[in-house]
Amino acid sequence: MQIVSANELKTAGLAAISRALQNEREAGVSVRGHLRYVVMETVEFQRLRDLELELALLEARAEVVAGRFVEESAEAHLDRLDALAAELS
Repeated sequence: MQIVSANELKTAGLAAISRALQNEREAGVSVRGHLRYVVMETVEFQRLRDLELELALLEARAEVVAGRFVEESAEAHLDRLDALAAELS
């Protein structure tokens, strides 16, 4: 991952980020020598979001196959959530 310092970002602006992203999917921004932020093009960000959603779907399907789900009415669901919230407080 290409690293852009905060100082370089101040002086070169978006040009520094554009240069850093020419050959890599993401670029780091360091502040006082420590990696603090990661920037990427929106296409890459959306790709990662899509992968997160796909993983969540796969996990949910695995839970259903394993029988770890509850079938109930909306009212029963809200009652169960209220009971869980009461236990936590």
